Amino acid sequence: MKVTEHLQRSKSTLFSFEILPPLKGESINSIFNAIEQLTEFKPAFIDVTYHREEYIYKERENGFLEKISIRKRPGTVGICSAITNKYQIDTVPHIICGGFSVEETENALIDLSFLGIDNVLIIRGDPIKSESSFTPEPKGHKYAIDLLKQVNNMNNGKYLFDEVEDIQSTNFCIGVAGYPEKHYEAPNLQSDLMYLKEKVNSGANYIVTQMFYDNEKFYDFVNLCRKEGINVPIIPGIKPITTKQQLINLPKIFHIDIPEALASEVRKCEKDSQVRQIGIEWAIQQSKDLIKFGVPCLHYYTMGKSKTTYQIASKVF
Repeated sequence: MKVTEHLQRSKSTLFSFEILPPLKGESINSIFNAIEQLTEFKPAFIDVTYHREEYIYKERENGFLEKISIRKRPGTVGICSAITNKYQIDTVPHIICGGFSVEETENALIDLSFLGIDNVLIIRGDPIKSESSFTPEPKGHKYAIDLLKQVNNMNNGKYLFDEVEDIQSTNFCIGVAGYPEKHYEAPNLQSDLMYLKEKVNSGANYIVTQMFYDNEKFYDFVNLCRKEGINVPIIPGIKPITTKQQLINLPKIFHIDIPEALASEVRKCEKDSQVRQIGIEWAIQQSKDLIKFGVPCLHYYTMGKSKTTYQIASKVF
């Protein structure tokens, strides 16, 4: 079932979450164990992120450097299929620009369509560690809007090449990312909303937001979207703070603000176990207030660890 169908059919706020593929060499049971803890809350869908290849350079005997590709995590397509088959829960694979040519993207989407996976989340993706800024793959997409248009073209029966007769259209429900505090590369929030509206006009069916810790920022974002004519469902993304170091890392990496009321409580903590409890309590209150606001779904970023999300969901759903 499509994400939008889940949202339309439910009369109450739904529960969903995002997981990371396991590191190379780990068993898929690490994912299954995390999911099984959260099935109690009847997740409508599960997002599975994609992590592109990275590169290292090793010196050869002749002194030249050899570029070596390192794939740290297994493929998202196979993981989504395994989850769907085992739990009969809809999955949402992330499709990214970085690391893929347009032909490779089309092949991945064809595989997903054959497997009956009819949801995708379209994002550009972050630059790899060795890049100062995002660099697209040769013959790949530079912006998420271009990737979105490719998916929408396939939904309309338009593939890259026309050598096949009686081609079948895909049927993907397309999600895109939203940024209540704006994307860090956007000059201002108004510009960011302009690009978001372009994505919706190009076929995006719903929006999932980046994490935030001040619900007022989300409410303002939703109101601004509606004023701009962006009328698709907007799902808030929630990630509890679990370590003291995140007071520095989260604003630095994700370009978000942490309210002083939360930051001051975290600073008082001597151990991360205390921080984790503060983060859980903050996320519970966030979630309850968002439900009162009328959000269609609460989407939790688990980072592959379900215990914290379980403790939050047990008080909310």
